[in-house]
Amino acid sequence: MDSIDKLLAQLETEYKEVQPQQQSKSATAKSFIPSSPKSGYFMDNLLAEIKADFAEEDAAIELKKQQELEQERIRQEQLKAKQLEVLKVQAKEWLAKVDPLSSEGLWFERFAESYPSKLEAAIEYLRSNE
Repeated sequence: MDSIDKLLAQLETEYKEVQPQQQSKSATAKSFIPSSPKSGYFMDNLLAEIKADFAEEDAAIELKKQQELEQERIRQEQLKAKQLEVLKVQAKEWLAKVDPLSSEGLWFERFAESYPSKLEAAIEYLRSNE
């Protein structure tokens, strides 16, 4: 039993030595944690600024994407317009060359009945044969 008493006494001594050290460490750690309401307000403001910066950056990225999409749409429309102009020239040439009494000319006359003009019909005909 004597050895158990010695062991308990030794543990008690070590505990008493360690406890003041732990208390001073926790006091030091607490001093680094902002405890005043002003520091909480500062952190909230800082976080709000960071959040606003990210939102602004996201909005700028989204605006840039929208502008790029709009530019691409305009470019596609311009390309289609150029292609249509080329097709109009080809259609006019084809209409000038086609013999209205040939089988192709007679077929085209029937085909063109559903279009507002022979030129539009010829454009559609050439477009479908590409």
